[in-house]
Amino acid sequence: MKKILIISTSPRRGSNSEALAEAFASGAREAGHEVELVSLRGKDVQFCRGCFVCQETQRCVIHDDADTLRQKALEADVLVFATPIYYYEMSGQLKTLLDRFNPLFPSDYAFRDVYLMTAAAEDEDFVPQRALNGLEGWVECFERAKLAGHVFMGGVTEAGENPEHPALRQARSMGRNA
Repeated sequence: MKKILIISTSPRRGSNSEALAEAFASGAREAGHEVELVSLRGKDVQFCRGCFVCQETQRCVIHDDADTLRQKALEADVLVFATPIYYYEMSGQLKTLLDRFNPLFPSDYAFRDVYLMTAAAEDEDFVPQRALNGLEGWVECFERAKLAGHVFMGGVTEAGENPEHPALRQARSMGRNA
């Protein structure tokens, strides 16, 4: 059994990227894993100040909801990030959180596998590439971790508009095999 932390970064309740996160969670629970799904909606996560104090203390000088999320990420075996694609890139909420996870870098983090769930109005294969590249850059900083998988749900705009989208089945399957 693995401890899986899933973070949904969409500002919209019931968004398509959140549906992917929920599908991954469902599959992971079916496989017997311990799963926590957290939404950033309504959370206070401030911008990184770039002071790098966290590299010495393994704790950020800013005390907000990122503190709790960082601790959960530190202890998780698997991290899953779900983001809408805005202007061919990950949401600002996800980028801000990744920056605030800087204290994890010098720590004895548990996670080995990192997954990305993305959703966008456009459906071309290249649409999630910049978000994927951004997360790959973050993962490369953690030598014991790897990007283990990615699911893209393209061609969706309104929240929950396609409950039969094949990407939801793919996310559920990925969760079962995490």
